[in-house]
Amino acid sequence: MTTNDMIYSILDNHLSRIAGIEGAVLLSNDGIKLSAYQLERDQAERIAAASSGIAATMKAISREVGGGRVIRQLVEMDDRYLCIVGCGEGSTLIVATSRKARLGELGGEVVRASQALGEWLGTPERTRAPQSS
Repeated sequence: MTTNDMIYSILDNHLSRIAGIEGAVLLSNDGIKLSAYQLERDQAERIAAASSGIAATMKAISREVGGGRVIRQLVEMDDRYLCIVGCGEGSTLIVATSRKARLGELGGEVVRASQALGEWLGTPERTRAPQSS
């Protein structure tokens, strides 16, 4: 089984349990789509790019206020929920559902999926090359 197959299997195992699941994107912290679940490629890439900014903003705010690691972010819209969770080192899982999703179930399954993915992922954050003096 390839890494992509394993990632999809983990996502399917956890996210298919959520009522109203519409799709998910696994992305690197620099906004590059690593994998998608039930989304078209173009839509998944747009969501990845836009969501990376949200995730980075929340991390910056947490650092500023001494909040520690950002565990989960929930965005409530008129017709959708968006749940954003850190996954492994340097990766983020974005899950979109209809309003049919129960928030406790959504949050719990997304966190469990991110923990399972964290065992498979180790996307290190990019660092700048040292400048020579």
